[in-house]
Amino acid sequence: MAISRVPQFWLWNKIDVIEQTTMNVKNLITGRRTIYDFKPEPVPVEKIKQAIDVARWAPNHHLTEPWHFYLLGPETIKSIIELNTQITREKDGDEAANAKQQRWSKIPGWLVVTCDNSADQRLMQEDYAACCCAIQNMMLYLWSENIGVKWSTGKVTRDPRFFDLLWIDQNAETVVGLFWYGYAEETPQAARKQTEQITIELP
Repeated sequence: MAISRVPQFWLWNKIDVIEQTTMNVKNLITGRRTIYDFKPEPVPVEKIKQAIDVARWAPNHHLTEPWHFYLLGPETIKSIIELNTQITREKDGDEAANAKQQRWSKIPGWLVVTCDNSADQRLMQEDYAACCCAIQNMMLYLWSENIGVKWSTGKVTRDPRFFDLLWIDQNAETVVGLFWYGYAEETPQAARKQTEQITIELP
């Protein structure tokens, strides 16, 4: 019986593709940065929907799929900016409030992610973790499209009026984050501890 042989060049090709894919994934993860300054150019909403489609494949115990993605339009964004300006003015005064209002008004894209609440504390913890995994999926996909994100959990996201503006039942959902997205004006540098500092090997 004849034994079919796979050409060596095909195997080398396949190994090269696998190694290149591995390197691309590594560079994508280690190269992603939180973006603070965005270009005014808007991001096509279809790209955000594609990112959400990728996000939903995150690890999720019991497949509860507890995440909700709120794409914010101009009216909702304006209302959130006004609310945050009011909160900042009450806490830090007019100058800080005006500066924050100007800064927030320049953000090109807004998204809010929430997690289903649960009376079961363990399930709630697992679902919140799953939402964070989904968000990482989303941010990495967007980064691969040269779209940067800033994940915010500021005071405005915990204000009951924020939930009202988004028509969210505070008893049913928890805000995991408010996300600004857009094309980066600049990409900041970052550093992490060495692997040896955070790894514990047990016998």
